[in-house]
Amino acid sequence: MKIALIGATGNVGTRILAEALSRGHQVTGIARSAEKLKGRNGVTPKQVDLADESKLAEAVRGHDAIVVSVRYQHNDVRHALAAAKAAGVRRILFVGGAASLEASPGVRLLDTPGFPEAIKVEAAPAAAALDRIREEKALDWTFVSPSIVLGPGERTGKFRIGGDQVLKDANGESRISYEDLAVAILDELENPRHIRKRFTVGY
Repeated sequence: MKIALIGATGNVGTRILAEALSRGHQVTGIARSAEKLKGRNGVTPKQVDLADESKLAEAVRGHDAIVVSVRYQHNDVRHALAAAKAAGVRRILFVGGAASLEASPGVRLLDTPGFPEAIKVEAAPAAAALDRIREEKALDWTFVSPSIVLGPGERTGKFRIGGDQVLKDANGESRISYEDLAVAILDELENPRHIRKRFTVGY
């Protein structure tokens, strides 16, 4: 596949890039500082600001899928959706956060008592992004939320897939590594099972 990866230099983005390359896909790495991607086989670096819709559309045109892995703010989602439509790319996958997952039926983690204010600053825009994406009818979108604890770790390829509820292991922990999150994302791109749906990944 030809994959346009927006946010290719971030913590999650670098793992998605590595996983995609290991599977033989061609990746256009889109970032504000694309020089970090130069010299890598299979990667075409492009320096584009997400807010520049016309330039972004030009960068993603001709790709099979777009992956958006950024810290959401302002109108990032609207820019990405508009660029995808302008470029004629129907498949787009957004990497979000865990705060919009349900801790109990109908109650998001974000809305539970004691949710840390410091995290809410970043989590609230990502949750709002999901609300906006759910209104999208023209594109084949997918939104993926990691588990609550996300960080560097092993690529095991062994994890569970869920829907809108938080996934917890036998010890009551909700966690996933960057590496296994990337595996789940590439699995979804290669074999779509969550068109116009959100899914989550956890051990």
